[in-house]
Amino acid sequence: MSNILVNTAYFPPVQYFTKIHDCTEIWIEQYESYGKQSYRNRCDIMTANGAMTLSVPVVKGSSIKILTKDVQVDYSTNWQKLHFKGIESAYKNSPYYDYYIDNFMHFFERKEKFLLDLNTKILKELMDNLQLQRPIKLTEDYYPTYDTLTDLRDVIHPKPSRRRVEDPFVAKPYHQTFAERFPFAPNLSILDLLFNMGPESQGYL
Repeated sequence: MSNILVNTAYFPPVQYFTKIHDCTEIWIEQYESYGKQSYRNRCDIMTANGAMTLSVPVVKGSSIKILTKDVQVDYSTNWQKLHFKGIESAYKNSPYYDYYIDNFMHFFERKEKFLLDLNTKILKELMDNLQLQRPIKLTEDYYPTYDTLTDLRDVIHPKPSRRRVEDPFVAKPYHQTFAERFPFAPNLSILDLLFNMGPESQGYL
């Protein structure tokens, strides 16, 4: 297993956690220029109407370029309530929703100032629920390449055209909440796997 370098992500997709499952240590890039329309501030869930994206609004900086570590969450709208209601509506009838949801409620109640802090705390909680014990570290400067880390920055991205390189990840089908309405949706937020597979999630990864 190797040490990996990833972008921060909000309730990251399943692909993200397959990399964590196979690594010994996680490094999160915090000195990159913040990239929009990425998993840094969004996740995808499956609802009764199909796949839906939940996006965390961020404060627009005065400069075009801002470091990921400096990006602040915008609370001028009640997005936390909307996100929770969306997740509840999507997964309340899934097998393990009631078992896990209380572990995540505080992320929709407390107000973290910085997106990186919010995402890192979510990541730690998710890893605890998946029983993945791996050290999490933050980069101390920006380097375009690394000799000691498997660089996955911008490899896991919702837009194929924006991926730095393609990854051979192929999602294995599992039963999803609205399977009778929609075909299997690969690489949704890890919440989709956790609420549907529960303790079997780690074995899936």
